[in-house]
Amino acid sequence: MNKILVTGGSSMVGQHLQKYIPEAKYLSSKDCDLKDPEAVKILFNDFKPNLIIHLAAKVGGIMDNINNPASFFDDNILINTNVVKYAYESGCKNLISILSTCIYPDHCESYPLREEDLHIGPPTKTNFAYGYAKRAMSVQIDAYNKQYNTNYSCIIPCNLYSEHDHFDGDKAHFVSSLISKIHDAKVNNKKQITLFGSGSVFRQFMYADDLAKAISSITYGISPFIYNVCNPENKTIKEIAEIAIKCLDADGLEICWDTSKPDGQIRKDACSNKFIEYNPRFTFTSLEEGIRKTYEKKYINIKN
Repeated sequence: MNKILVTGGSSMVGQHLQKYIPEAKYLSSKDCDLKDPEAVKILFNDFKPNLIIHLAAKVGGIMDNINNPASFFDDNILINTNVVKYAYESGCKNLISILSTCIYPDHCESYPLREEDLHIGPPTKTNFAYGYAKRAMSVQIDAYNKQYNTNYSCIIPCNLYSEHDHFDGDKAHFVSSLISKIHDAKVNNKKQITLFGSGSVFRQFMYADDLAKAISSITYGISPFIYNVCNPENKTIKEIAEIAIKCLDADGLEICWDTSKPDGQIRKDACSNKFIEYNPRFTFTSLEEGIRKTYEKKYINIKN
């Protein structure tokens, strides 16, 4: 019998994953403080999972990362260390952990990034603490596999968005914040929105349901792996904003670029060839379709 435990069960990805793996036990922060080693130990020993899907993390937007680097580092190191350590001690042989392309080096000689590029340089300064904390988990997982013969694996997704994301404040990610600003402009007849940076940097954005679908496609066991899972569309922030304005029928809305705020990494597009070789029929939701779905489900309550 498969006993699947999902940390971060109420997160953006966790809410999508429930559609694909309904039989799993989904944990939220209300169920267990993953920073507390004793609480994690008791929970894992009581439930005895044979697969853990580790989604839980402290996450936030670029300014939140810049303003609170110690919190991002400490919380993520504690969460990840406890999950891996007590997964092993409870007898759980299978674990899939979700990382982030923020773990990749700030600069590389060639793009798109491959899994082999992970340790050739430090993460970008705007996500430095978070990036190193998440990268450390890939090292921890590799160490456990080598020493204890576990079957622990990593997925590295690009930036995510969906109707289950935060839409306001420092916790909002770019696409969700962008949709919120455009919606507010439409409702209140505003002619302009303000976005951080110059709009010139490149990003990949993936509808979070795609990541949930990818996780479910490899849940039931292959040898330890580390896969990039990233929508291949790589566009500038300016291009993404223009697509969103078009998708939300806000033609004519002007963008003011606040260049006093940081752009972040110039580019960090990653190649998903290894994952696609494993799952050649997998398809990604286009940026246009994902933005429309997110807007409709968040603001118009269209369910399908």
